[in-house]
Amino acid sequence: MPALSPWLRLPAALLCVMPVLAQTPAQDAGLAERLYRSGDRAYSDKGYKEALETWAQLLQAAPRSVFAPQVLLRLARHQVEIEQKPEAAMPYLDRLRSEFIKAPEAAEGLLLRGVLLARQARRPADLKDAMAEFNRVLDLFPDAPACAEARLQLGRAWRDQGQAGRALLFFIDAFRLREEGPTAAPAMLEAAKALDTLGDLPGCLRLLQRLRAKAPQSPEAREAEWRTAVLVKQRLQKPPLKNDGPWPAGRTKWLKTPILLAMAPDGDLLLFQNDLDHAFRLHGSELTPQGPAAPGTRAMVVAPSGPLWLLTKAGLLREDSSTALPLGQLGAISGAALDRWGTLWVADAKTPALTLFPLEGASRTIACPTASALASLPTGGVIIAADADRKLLFLDPDGQPRTIVPYGKDLPAAFRTVTALAADGAGQVAALVDGGEFGEGVVIYGPDGAVLRQATFKALGITGRITSLALDRSGGLILCDRRNDLLIRLN
Repeated sequence: MPALSPWLRLPAALLCVMPVLAQTPAQDAGLAERLYRSGDRAYSDKGYKEALETWAQLLQAAPRSVFAPQVLLRLARHQVEIEQKPEAAMPYLDRLRSEFIKAPEAAEGLLLRGVLLARQARRPADLKDAMAEFNRVLDLFPDAPACAEARLQLGRAWRDQGQAGRALLFFIDAFRLREEGPTAAPAMLEAAKALDTLGDLPGCLRLLQRLRAKAPQSPEAREAEWRTAVLVKQRLQKPPLKNDGPWPAGRTKWLKTPILLAMAPDGDLLLFQNDLDHAFRLHGSELTPQGPAAPGTRAMVVAPSGPLWLLTKAGLLREDSSTALPLGQLGAISGAALDRWGTLWVADAKTPALTLFPLEGASRTIACPTASALASLPTGGVIIAADADRKLLFLDPDGQPRTIVPYGKDLPAAFRTVTALAADGAGQVAALVDGGEFGEGVVIYGPDGAVLRQATFKALGITGRITSLALDRSGGLILCDRRNDLLIRLN
């Protein structure tokens, strides 16, 4: 019998442990599955602490198992959805991207990472990293369910950068890709808005109608119904403004020198009463105080999430705080606006610039004509009134003029000053104007600066001292009459 090759002679001890070694991967897989199932059970029962500890043990005991990417994604979602700590989700998403980029869960992980990066953006230029993640989803996982959401998010990123045409393509792809999925209704609504921005009002209205028919119970359908009504009224029908009288109907001499108005995201009217040094919310016919007392208030803005911000002599006072934040050397505040990025734009009557206060970081200034009033636009920028130049300037999110409208353009006579500005979610802008041959009155502009409706207060039979205005959810205009202590509605 020939001798065995030295390479084939294995120690007896090694032969004994080979079955054990061969079983180790299977045992690890079994342990990982049991830990995952145990954590899943605890999580379903809302035993979050037990679930998180179990999944952490899984990542330590079987870091390369097929359950590891599932755990990383679920831990990240827990931080975002339950703990409300998106920054705590990033380490899990980073590990999922770096160690398990080929795993199916990586598509959802990249998508979530991109969404969180987009939320952190404070300017359009900050969206680059988020867009890279959305593109990775499309490139690496072209058939994944996450692709529809990635296209929707890419469309929004292009929209925020002023690229409505490119945004529209992604929105259309998003709802065509998964017409029955959860992204279809949001994508159709965004596509309709993009068509409006591009000047295709008929296409916009057709798509809004399609959205209402396809997803009638969705929040997007409710917004589509409101948007349709406002667009038809303001852009197509353009009925002459008429005075509906005191609003709410029948209430006169019921306020204490109202001077400022703003619309809350839910449609309630917010007003500041000067004699009471306080802001109030009008819901139906009930008037409720909002936030602390704020003597010396010069401007009032509403955050997209709902809280009220007041700009006073002492600085910025938020609804949930009793301490004013200083606003530097701004001593003659003439208006303010809060954009979709959370940046506060402040105009000073003595300064040929706008001062921007972001949620985080230092303030900065943008050179522009001295502004007598300003309002935020749904496109992300603001509109300002420059009385010295007698022009309305529609500014993009970076403060660059997108549209310039001379005072008096397309009107029977020119006016000299703008007292207040207001805008609605569909892009209409209302201006409270005075002076010149036009006199005191209101002008409603479209997103492109075209005059939609206008009237003088003399023609409307209004003789009070109007200091502010707001566009309501039905396309009406609420006026603030300081002299007569009431609100007036134009329809």
